[in-house]
Amino acid sequence: MKSLLLGTIILAMALAPATAEAKGCIKGAIVGGIAGHMAGHGKVGVVAGCIIGHHEANKRDAEKADQKAPPTPRDNRI
Repeated sequence: MKSLLLGTIILAMALAPATAEAKGCIKGAIVGGIAGHMAGHGKVGVVAGCIIGHHEANKRDAEKADQKAPPTPRDNRI
């Protein structure tokens, strides 16, 4: 079982893109791992925390981009 998991991890790392964005993943994984450990599912908590943390970071980035967008010019013809 451990060799299958290790092989899967090595294969995933080999096929992963060179540049990966980990925004929110580390923080979410830590929080999710602690919460999952308390519930008896530490590894599941880490994965879920990483996914949720990454999603939240992307959502915040999108909100910041919306705020920075210049207003569209209005047509002032009467």
